[in-house]
Amino acid sequence: MNFFTLAYKNLLRRKIRTFFTVIGIGLSAWVFITLMGFNRGYEESLNRDIEAMGFQLLLTAKGCPYEAATLMLKGGTGLRYMPQDTVKKVQNAPEIAQLTQMLMHAEFDPYKGEDGGTTVFLGIDPTTYPAMKPYFRFKQGGWFTQPQANEIVLGYEAAELEEREAGDLMLLPNTEQEFKVVGVLERTGTQDDGMIFLPLQTLQKTFHKENLITMLGIRTHQEADTAVFEEQLYQLPDVQVVSMAQVKNTIISLVASAKVIVLSIAAIAFLIAMFGVLNTVLMSVLERYQEIGILKAIGALPKQIFYLVWLETILLCLWGSLVGIIMAFAFSGVAEQLVRYFLPFAPVGNLIALSPGLILQTLGFIILTGLTGGILPALRAAFIRPLDAIRSEN
Repeated sequence: MNFFTLAYKNLLRRKIRTFFTVIGIGLSAWVFITLMGFNRGYEESLNRDIEAMGFQLLLTAKGCPYEAATLMLKGGTGLRYMPQDTVKKVQNAPEIAQLTQMLMHAEFDPYKGEDGGTTVFLGIDPTTYPAMKPYFRFKQGGWFTQPQANEIVLGYEAAELEEREAGDLMLLPNTEQEFKVVGVLERTGTQDDGMIFLPLQTLQKTFHKENLITMLGIRTHQEADTAVFEEQLYQLPDVQVVSMAQVKNTIISLVASAKVIVLSIAAIAFLIAMFGVLNTVLMSVLERYQEIGILKAIGALPKQIFYLVWLETILLCLWGSLVGIIMAFAFSGVAEQLVRYFLPFAPVGNLIALSPGLILQTLGFIILTGLTGGILPALRAAFIRPLDAIRSEN
């Protein structure tokens, strides 16, 4: 007896029912692959974004927001400054590999939109800052020609908003000075896209912030004990220390909490698949009640009947898994666009990471779930009494 051929033909007896069962399993597999791929891809993209910030520690004046987004939400208020001499207190620390000074400044622009708006500028040290942002690529032009030049580099979105490109002149709000746009950055997917960069000394002079900075970015040596060094920095007066490791751990903890929800949804998807398989195979067994009785009457053993029904289950799960895998790859781009629509501040990179390991894991789980759902129908078929089945009108 060729069990595989028999199982295959049994499933094709009810093509529509088999089709919808396979689609149901496929949808469950698709949901599982997409959720687990998102779980992995989001965490990997988040790690890359944090690592790409270029520094492990950030020093700011106490109470000063260190993100442009926070500053914009506050309407440009909330900035605190620390003296530039703070650099001298830390620059000789043996733990420091690189250090860069930054001055963030927000200026109200009455000509931006109907009611005006806040424009955020970032003064940077052109000799140290670019090395901290190795992922920066220029769409046009390049960095400043001189440390005190009246020049501007625009982030990708800032260039679109200001409708400027390299070579254009730009008048800064509340000043009478024109600045030349010398570079436009490619899109990074970070807050840098909306930033307007100036040389640090130029920004200090233009907006009367001489000898003041808002942030110090620090990259430590790989062998340095960052935790101990961080404790030393806490001793500096009127300075707050922002550890990228702490930020990363906090976000990862939030992601880990979200994993519970993701796994719960995946578990529900598996239960739907299991009950779908159970329903289909059980209906198939009941419809073939007399046929199975005849098979047992001519010598088929209970374990052979059990194996036959389980083989039908495996075929259903395999077909459904293949459908789900194909759907996952085919619609991963659409799923990622939807994620970015509902999570506009999602990290850059591939948010749905599909891998061979994840595909095999899904295939194994789906088959295991299907086999679990096929136990009851297989046992029901294996213990059918031939005489009762043959006499049955059903």
